[in-house]
Order: sequence, then structure tokens, then C-alpha cells
Amino acid sequence: MELLYQRDIYGKTLVELGRENKEIVVLDADLSGSTRTNLFAKEFPDRFFNFGVAEQNMMATAAGLASCGKIVFCSTFAVFATGRAWDQIRNSICFNNFNIKIVASHAGITVGPDGSSHHAIEDIALMRVIPNMTIIVPCDAPETKDAIIAAYRHPGPVYVRLGRPKVPTIEGKHAFKLGKADIIEEGKDITLIACGIMVRAALEASVILKKEGLSCRVIDMHTIKPLDTSVIIQAAEETHGIVVCEEHMVIGGLASAVDDVVLENAPCRVERIGIKNRFGQSGENEELLKEYNLTASDIVNQARKLLNKK
Repeated sequence: MELLYQRDIYGKTLVELGRENKEIVVLDADLSGSTRTNLFAKEFPDRFFNFGVAEQNMMATAAGLASCGKIVFCSTFAVFATGRAWDQIRNSICFNNFNIKIVASHAGITVGPDGSSHHAIEDIALMRVIPNMTIIVPCDAPETKDAIIAAYRHPGPVYVRLGRPKVPTIEGKHAFKLGKADIIEEGKDITLIACGIMVRAALEASVILKKEGLSCRVIDMHTIKPLDTSVIIQAAEETHGIVVCEEHMVIGGLASAVDDVVLENAPCRVERIGIKNRFGQSGENEELLKEYNLTASDIVNQARKLLNKK
């Protein structure tokens, strides 16, 4: 099983795009070594700008550059990009529908020992409520490359959420299309909808459930906004329920988005795997995933619970 950093792929893809288009500029907030924008800085020093620990200034400057026709990539840790600079993202970037790509790394609780102050577990919710914002949460390194290229081609604001640790490459995926979910496995008993690192956990849960004679549909919902509503409605109508899996608060993230679609179009039972009204805390990644009930075993338990209610 190949393990790769999503941010490594981001940095390399950024360089490739930079060679293709001289209008691309990259901004970072003193974390280019971690976000891997330092690769772009090395090759294109005149198109890279380090703002230090000043995320609000970075986003405001990005808006100014975009107003002059530049394609702007902004990077820092997810908790700082979305939390500290929310006002600038809303009013300067999204209100004007500027061509700015916010590619944030170190999202979720798998930032591990860095603790609560660095755990972005509300970032999808913060970005999702802003008009004109597109949100992508890739599940592995190859999908990260697809996401960055899709963001580059999309004419408007995009938020791409990346993690810190190496992640396994997932087999059996289909061609990436912005706004179109990927059905990795077909099934008729229950549907598992996941994003980011939880896609791997959902696939592991599917293997366990298959041994119990249950057929699972596994969906990689890499685009949170715009959401693939048709695939959710189909799952609600064709299976006995949905388990939504995300490394994020269950409030305002993927689970809430799925709930809205189900409620309005095809009511069915929905269970949620995610962080429930808690802050993060310092710990090793595997310890935290167990503590916050984000493992394959937790998905299996919720699937059983849902099926027992049907």
C-alpha cells in the first residue's frame, strides 16, 4: 500500500501549473515548508510571496492580485486560513467571485500532537456558508493532483482541504470530475458516504460488513460544494440508509450537507461519523481517531445500528 503526502503532490502540481501559466502567483503565511509551496518559491521566486504570520493580509492581497487578472493560490494551515481570515475570504474574495484558490493543509484532528489550536474541525462549515465558494476534500495523493488541477480550471474561489500525514492511495477510483461524486463500490443494503481520509475507513468498514453478508455502496464525496445531490438521492432510494463519514464536526460539514438533501428529497435514516461538539486535543493520530470514534470499527457499528432500525 503506497503512502504519500497530499501536500507533496500539491507542491509538485503547483510547479507544473506555474510552468504552464505565468499568471499564477502563490502566497503563503510563513509555512511554505509545511504546505510545500516552497517548491514553487524555489522555481518562481518572483511569483511567490511570504506574508509571515499575517493570514488576513495574505487573503486581502490575494484579492488585489486577482482583481488584476492573476490566478492566486493561497496556502497555510487550515485552521488559520479559514478561521483567522474568514472576513477577508467572505468580503474580499467570495463577494467579488475572485479567481483565488485556498489550498489549506493540516486539516482535521490528524495534525496530532499540535493539539486543539491547530485542529481545523470547523473549516468546511466556515467555507460552506459563503456564497461562490467551491469546496474539495480529496482522499489521497492522486486525487489531490486532480483537485488542484480542477481548482485551477474553475473560474472562482475554491477551498481545497488537505491533511498532514501520509495517506494510502485508494484503488478502484474513477476519473475526477468537480461536483460529481465517485461511487467506488456498488451495494444495495447500506451506503457509506465519506470524504478525505474517511474514504479509506469507509472501504475498510465495507470489507467487514461484507463478511457479515451486507452489501455496501461506498461513495467518495470529494466535492462538498457543489454537492452531487443526485447520487445522494439515489442512495437514499435504493439502500436502507446512509452513514456519513468525515474528519470534521458533524455540524455544518458533509453530514449536514447530506442531511439537507435527504430531508428535502428522499427522507431516509442517516447516521453520522464525525466529531460531535468537542474540541481536538493533543495525541497521536491513531489515538485521536479512536477517541473521536472515526475508525472503520465505528463505521461498522453505526451501519449495524442503522440497519437494526430499518
